[in-house]
Amino acid sequence: MNRVATTQLNSVMMGSLQRTQSLLAAGQAQLATGKKAQNYSQLGGDAIRALSANALLERQEGYKASAGNTTTTLKFYDANLSDLEKSMTNLRQKVMDSLGISDGRDLAANIEAAFDDFKTIMNTKVNGRSLFGGSQTDTKPLKPETLSDTIGLDPADAFANDQVRGSARVGDDLDVEYGIVASDFAGKFIDAFGALADLGELSSPLTDAERTALFAAVDTLDAGLTDVRTVNGENGRKMAYVEQIGKRAEDRSMLMTEVIGETENADLGQVAVDMAQYQLTLEASYSVFAQLNGLSLVNYLR
Repeated sequence: MNRVATTQLNSVMMGSLQRTQSLLAAGQAQLATGKKAQNYSQLGGDAIRALSANALLERQEGYKASAGNTTTTLKFYDANLSDLEKSMTNLRQKVMDSLGISDGRDLAANIEAAFDDFKTIMNTKVNGRSLFGGSQTDTKPLKPETLSDTIGLDPADAFANDQVRGSARVGDDLDVEYGIVASDFAGKFIDAFGALADLGELSSPLTDAERTALFAAVDTLDAGLTDVRTVNGENGRKMAYVEQIGKRAEDRSMLMTEVIGETENADLGQVAVDMAQYQLTLEASYSVFAQLNGLSLVNYLR
């Protein structure tokens, strides 16, 4: 009697079970990680695309962060220069009011308060570094400590800043130079404070000499305000430019993220459907395999 061999059939069934188990395990890994593959070698031909997109994403994220940090610094410049403009405009108005009523008795206190405000703004620190000091981040940019220190002081000797500016890489082969130092805009204010301090206590009514000196101080304040507005206007233009560059880097980052997602991320809905099918196939295979292993000639002869 010929014997019917079942070894080959068992091997085929075992191979099918193992493949289905492998597919089920891969699906479980995809659900757990959200990724099509657990390493780049498993991506096959898409690996180069994924690696390139990740490298581009990392570079654009760096540019976006650099542009963001630069924009923050430029905003600090803008805020402090705007505060200075308001303070000096207020001082100018106080002087004009005194001239209008020919009474300077309260003006000295207003000048003193304005100088204190001026000194605070000029010596502003951000993260422990002098904002208007250039590379002299540990030194106060404004040298005079009191209003009387400005009498006869040459503006060229009034500041401790240097002329070093910052530079930020915000794009491929694109560097932005930025930075504002105290001597860029505050020299006329030193002249104005020196002239006002030299007047001392003013009288009521004002003398002709006092009026002449006060009008000259107003002209000097106007020149200082023009310098501040010019510098801050340029700062505003640069801030808008850097923000635009940062937005461009953000858009490119989003594009690279989409490319990476299309290449690396699994379609979790489809994975769930496939896993359900694999599970059914596996259960059916187990059942058939059990039945085949249970076949016996003894059962047939009964």
